[in-house]
Amino acid sequence: MKRIGLNPIVIALILAVILFAVGGIVQPGFASYGQAMNILRLAAFLGIVAAGQTLVIISGGEGIDLSVGAVITLGAILVFRIGDGQNDQALLALAIALGVGLLIGATNGLGITLLGIPPLVMTLGMTGVVQGLILVITGGRVEGGAAPALTGLVTNPLILGIPGVIFLWLLLGALMWALLRRTAYGRRLFAIGTNRVTAKLSGVRVPSVLVLTYALSGMLAALGGVVLLGYTEQVFLNLGDPYTLPSVAAVVVGGTLLAGGVGSYFGTMAGALVLTLLTSLLTALDLPESMRLIVYGATLLLLLSLYGRQKALRQ
Repeated sequence: MKRIGLNPIVIALILAVILFAVGGIVQPGFASYGQAMNILRLAAFLGIVAAGQTLVIISGGEGIDLSVGAVITLGAILVFRIGDGQNDQALLALAIALGVGLLIGATNGLGITLLGIPPLVMTLGMTGVVQGLILVITGGRVEGGAAPALTGLVTNPLILGIPGVIFLWLLLGALMWALLRRTAYGRRLFAIGTNRVTAKLSGVRVPSVLVLTYALSGMLAALGGVVLLGYTEQVFLNLGDPYTLPSVAAVVVGGTLLAGGVGSYFGTMAGALVLTLLTSLLTALDLPESMRLIVYGATLLLLLSLYGRQKALRQ
């Protein structure tokens, strides 16, 4: 019972319930079924992006992918332009966007492993490269359209008023669990996150695992951009920027150790839900923007100080 009580996933879920209940008390209608579905939909966007971030942080070596925001924007732009609002072009546009995200992530991994560039520096530099690429592609003006099928997946309810994107998120959660717990890649990822020297001596090809990890992060960030496009139906040149740091926060709030080697995607899903609920509650309270930022930042710091760095919560 003690271990269950200290589990960061359980803590995050309890906090999510508390935030939802408080929202229902202070703001009529906040705790309605429709609002709950909307919050889950918004959490899904952050959760999908944070999936790749989870892999990167588990890999250790001070790994954090700061390029996800730019890749989100690029993925959305590619689908917006190539798909041009046509369902028959949607799969091709999706494949291209995911492939580009995969390539960008792999480049991050190669820079980190072959050139020895620190992950923060490499991914920050890649952010600038991708932003420049976005300007080359768009010329500062985005044209195209969101395919109706994509918009329907994100916004239309499928079963019991639940949007399709939530089922997509749950499917991703199952795939991430299988990847981390039931594959050789997952075992190797945890091994190099715990101790890279030991992992290397045990026969793990550390560079290959890292390149694959960052490639998956780039691909999942691009997927996040595609899904987000289905919600906004428009693309902005800074569409993905607000998701960069929250994607890291969701991973850590969910119990993944920043030092690497310990974590789970289910925790990240719970962390994404907590952060989304907190943002929605602060918005519902109609606080000034400055006060919302202060409260959000202070709460996030408190959460991270409580169990973002404490190994006792992971024993």
